[in-house]
Amino acid sequence: MSDSEASPEVFLTRRELRAQREALPALSPATEQFLAPKPEPVVVPAVRPRSRFSASPAKPVGRFPRKRRHPVKIAIAVFAIPAIFLTAALPAYAFTPRAAGDMTSATHSSGNKTVQGLTVAAAATAVTVSRDGFAATTKEQLAAQALAAKKALAAQQVATARAAAAAFAVYGVRAEGDDYPWYNMPTESQGGGLSPLSYYYRECVDFVAWRLNRDAGSTGSSWRWTWNSLTPGGGNASAWASAWSNHGWTTSKTPVVGAVAWFNYNHVAYVQSIGGDGSVVLEEYNWMGSHAYHKRTVSPSDVALFLYPPA
Repeated sequence: MSDSEASPEVFLTRRELRAQREALPALSPATEQFLAPKPEPVVVPAVRPRSRFSASPAKPVGRFPRKRRHPVKIAIAVFAIPAIFLTAALPAYAFTPRAAGDMTSATHSSGNKTVQGLTVAAAATAVTVSRDGFAATTKEQLAAQALAAKKALAAQQVATARAAAAAFAVYGVRAEGDDYPWYNMPTESQGGGLSPLSYYYRECVDFVAWRLNRDAGSTGSSWRWTWNSLTPGGGNASAWASAWSNHGWTTSKTPVVGAVAWFNYNHVAYVQSIGGDGSVVLEEYNWMGSHAYHKRTVSPSDVALFLYPPA
């Protein structure tokens, strides 16, 4: 019989199999044990201990499984990316709080093409640009500052000289070389009056007038030179140079013994001597407000003008 003519395979039900098993003769326990299927031995592969330096087994090389993207994420990416570019391309507008009706609209156009429509608050047009308070120092301001510093230095020098004059001035007793007869009389500020020469006691002008009289041989009541004959226009030292000019008396930049040293800060002194180096030794009263006898040496250039003894 060929394979094509073989009878079809017949499957028995569980009940029929049980009936056949019960119809078989009973077997002995030894036979049943012999006929029972033996379990196959379990082979456990030997596990080789892994060293800390041993290389890990190579992973099979293959393509990673593709991750399925969620449709929602795809939709968000499709809409978000164009929105970012559109936002960056839009023009920026400034918002200013304003009242209703306080707006003006301006449209800039070139020919028939409108460039841009812009709405500007009316308050913005009234804003003016103000400069800060900084300004560069000009040459005139620098010159004024330099002049002020120079005046401050001169005032400081005058104060220092005044202090030195007060330190070396002699009060109450006649100093060596001082022959002024009214050295102990009260000054104007002390309630004193005019000397016989018609100048206030212990002023520079009264001392110099006394020296001019002494050099002229007049030391008594019949005075040769007084306020009326020397400086009738005024008693201050500042008027002596013009008084000499009005009298026609000699003035010069060259010092001589017995001349009057005239300073342009309202002071006069008597030229006592001239040194070999050309320096001038002065005698004076009330230098720097001391109202006392004083002696000092100066350069001829320090004196504005020398008034020679009157003729």
